[in-house]
Amino acid sequence: MVIAALGSFSLAALIGLYLLSLVLRERETPKGVAIIHGLMAATGILLLVIYIVGPGPDPVASLVLFVMAALGGAYMLVRDLSGHKPPKWMALGHGLTAVSGYVFLLLHALGILTF
Repeated sequence: MVIAALGSFSLAALIGLYLLSLVLRERETPKGVAIIHGLMAATGILLLVIYIVGPGPDPVASLVLFVMAALGGAYMLVRDLSGHKPPKWMALGHGLTAVSGYVFLLLHALGILTF
């Protein structure tokens, strides 16, 4: 399950890099792409929750970071849909928070970091 979550987060990250490049260049972000990005990340969060419910050490820190990133992403999406560009600092913070969660989850999956 953790491998599937990592795969979903990886796809979300690739799409997120594209969206971040648009935000940093102050270009319009395609709403459909942003929604797909969010759905991929939400799928990863759901898979991570299912994994955490099982026995063994849990990567709760990763889940917390991904949920924080998701909240920031939801705020930026609502802002974007209402015609306001997302702030660059928030887009960067959103990405860095998600990358931190990804690194913790990857280290957990590799058995390097146990919680």
